[in-house]
Amino acid sequence: MIDSIGSSSKNETARLHKSRLDFGNLLLANFSEVVKKGSHDDRLLASIDWDRLPRHVAIIMDRNGRCVAQRGQPRIAGHRAGVEAVRAAVDTGARLGLKALTLYAFSTENWKRPRYEVDALMRMLRKYLRLELDEIDKHNIRFQTIGRTAELAPSVRGDISKGLERTSGNTGMILTVALNYGGRAEIVDACVAAVRKLQKEGKPADELSEARLAAELYTQGLPELDLLVRTSGELRISNFLLWQNAYAEIYVTETLWPDFRRVHLLEAVIDYQQRSRRFGGLKLVVNAK
Repeated sequence: MIDSIGSSSKNETARLHKSRLDFGNLLLANFSEVVKKGSHDDRLLASIDWDRLPRHVAIIMDRNGRCVAQRGQPRIAGHRAGVEAVRAAVDTGARLGLKALTLYAFSTENWKRPRYEVDALMRMLRKYLRLELDEIDKHNIRFQTIGRTAELAPSVRGDISKGLERTSGNTGMILTVALNYGGRAEIVDACVAAVRKLQKEGKPADELSEARLAAELYTQGLPELDLLVRTSGELRISNFLLWQNAYAEIYVTETLWPDFRRVHLLEAVIDYQQRSRRFGGLKLVVNAK
């Protein structure tokens, strides 16, 4: 009887191991058409632990302007160059099998920039949505936005609505673009919404709990944030996902956002996998898929 139990346990372990290998091979196959055998990207992919992928990755896309200023070009050229970095991050995230990728595109503080730069940023956002929507849809990616998007121009809101509608039925990675977003504003909006619900239920405001507030965040429905990537070497989170970053791992790269490519996201994921995530406890926590 004991031998039978031991044999069954070994068979189950072998089955799980094979299942994980099959899963890893399936994800590796996603890169076969874009990564050359023996390349640096290929070697990085070989180092990925497919059982410990972050579920939700967020990126602060920083230093577009500084990048091109160093090259003698106008600031707006840096934002144009950043579009290629967005393509690389979205494509890599989808092929890796991430559950969610969130990009910090336009903060509530960005309205302080010169009007011509803000207008150009909005035009590029609309252009990106029009040009990339087919590709996003083809990869089964669901597009959404977070932030006070009601304050954006009608033309921008129109293009966002088209993207939301077109991809609403997709079941792959959720691509979230933070627009007119601020972490403090999100917490305020969540508190207001949660207190209003309490009032409707006839309950006092002091019954507000973490769970109630979390249910009103812009990111409700997304997995917990596992990894925050900060470009340009800056050591701050810039009012981005303040609540969600409570237990996220933070990875900082010196690479400026316009130069960010597949290799940089792979390096961030590998660095994340080398850390022990304890969440305040003593034991290693492995993310569930």
